[in-house]
Amino acid sequence: MLIDKKDSSRFTMRGVLYVILTFCGMMVASACNDNIEEGSITPTGGKVAEIVERGTVLIGTTGDYRPLSFYEPETGRYWGFGIEMAEEIAKRLGVGVGYVRTSWPTLTADVLAEPQMFDFAIGGITITDTRCETMQMSEGYLANGKTILCRAEDSERYQSLEDIDKPEVRVMVNPGGLNEKFANENLTHATIIVHQKNEEIPTLVAEGEADVMITEITEAPYYVQTDTRLAAPLLNEPFNHGEIGVLMRKGQEDLMELVNDVIRRMKSDGSLRLLHEKYGLVYSY
Repeated sequence: MLIDKKDSSRFTMRGVLYVILTFCGMMVASACNDNIEEGSITPTGGKVAEIVERGTVLIGTTGDYRPLSFYEPETGRYWGFGIEMAEEIAKRLGVGVGYVRTSWPTLTADVLAEPQMFDFAIGGITITDTRCETMQMSEGYLANGKTILCRAEDSERYQSLEDIDKPEVRVMVNPGGLNEKFANENLTHATIIVHQKNEEIPTLVAEGEADVMITEITEAPYYVQTDTRLAAPLLNEPFNHGEIGVLMRKGQEDLMELVNDVIRRMKSDGSLRLLHEKYGLVYSY
């Protein structure tokens, strides 16, 4: 895996208003962190001390999920909401940042790999019970839920899962993540097309290579704003509700406590709200 240097690039877009519920995701986040206590971090041992001694925190991210984590090959830089969260954590640690490319199909394996590939993963990772069985996730910092992208002229056509779940409807998803899982579990009649690169799917839908993309309410607004051929007709009525958090292996409780402390501080001092506004995401905390 390639480790890229710290990214100073930023992206700003105007807000898109939508209303979502986060109660389910908050419950999962709480369940993931029952054994993590709030408190100060003193790097006298453990993972935090290792990172401080190294001088760099290694962060796994897919780089394919605008506006949360995106890698620009032309510049070799990462930008996004999750990237800025990672930089806040690095600032708290007092170290630099190194980015390690991962992917949705290999995310779990990469988190658990030996030797360890990165210290934690960030960028559009939904908190789930399944992930918490073998790994641990932080408190949520961004509310999420499944929705769709389609061509603007078809926005009236797709108003429910029943409208989408038909053999003639071509639904495109990226492999290995929760989008593919959701499509396979809920769309048993539609034609499912798996495309390797998540960032290419919106354009393929706009060009008629597929009819619908299963995506998230955090991702859909970006593409609606940047491509007038696309629409997200169910943005205000996501199919489910959850939260996005930081993912890491178990046994790094000191690092997890530090990450949660950063998230709590950003909620209390208003900086997390400002970050939501910068990326056009409604603040829900």
